[in-house]
Amino acid sequence: MSLRGLGVVLLGFVAAGGGAGCNSHAGPPALTGLPVRVTCTTTIVADVAQRVGGDRVQVETLMGAGVDPHKYISGSGDRKKLDQAHLVFFNGLHLEGKMADLFEKNHDRWRARAVAGSIPHEKLRTAEVDGGEHDPHVWFDVPLWKWSVGVVRDALSDLDPAGAEVYKANAAAYLAELDDLDREVRAKLGAIPKEKRILVTSHDAFGYFGRAYGFEVIGLEGVSTASELGTPRRNELATLIGTRRIPAVFTETSVPPVGLQGVLDDVRAKYQHEVKLIGGENALYSDALGGPGTPGATYPGMVRHNVGVIAAALAP
Repeated sequence: MSLRGLGVVLLGFVAAGGGAGCNSHAGPPALTGLPVRVTCTTTIVADVAQRVGGDRVQVETLMGAGVDPHKYISGSGDRKKLDQAHLVFFNGLHLEGKMADLFEKNHDRWRARAVAGSIPHEKLRTAEVDGGEHDPHVWFDVPLWKWSVGVVRDALSDLDPAGAEVYKANAAAYLAELDDLDREVRAKLGAIPKEKRILVTSHDAFGYFGRAYGFEVIGLEGVSTASELGTPRRNELATLIGTRRIPAVFTETSVPPVGLQGVLDDVRAKYQHEVKLIGGENALYSDALGGPGTPGATYPGMVRHNVGVIAAALAP
């Protein structure tokens, strides 16, 4: 099921309750004490909510570690998590497809905020995804992802004024950490010669990364993994890798590597060029964080893991 399918499921959730204004669920629960119950669509969004909210929040996630949001199938507990939440945070920019439309049209049911919603349009990459006009993978540009921190801080402060100073302090500390992370990323990637800064991945999720850090980015599939991979695209990518003698391509933790392996078989046969397929524990985190105890269990950890893997594969 694509995210369009998920939207149908969630629309059924709303319809089952009888519709806005006449259902048994009168709206989001009032905050009468701690913790603030927060439901987030993805692990990446949930990480921001936890860092800013700290001990004052209890964070639930709809899509778990390693889950591809482009092909997410709604679980039976999703409606309960949404209806019990004091606040709902989602990425926006149609990463969640029709689910985002439901959030925006049902403010009386859920207090939902798009963490990427405050990013100025001129800073966004153009891409058609599930009815949207922009590439939703904004978290791969660390300075751009900082905008999400302010959205979470302000929404929590509005709902829980008693905790406003805590949220403000947590957000400030996290923003400073992200500034340090961005400098660390630039220093690490600076060791890769410009002519070797070609990042080939399972799907086109790293466009913001390429723009921010000076990489040419090529995805086997489009911005959404729900798109179909055709023979022309597979042949095009095999020709590019073979003729340019690209040394390595990268799988992703949330996308099966079958498509990339097929392309590399074509490269080997047609161009007699061996390409390293970077995967396993070195697969890149793309649309989801890793589970507890993994290098990508947090957003900074995800970024460090990805950058370390890319630098090790492409640096001299």
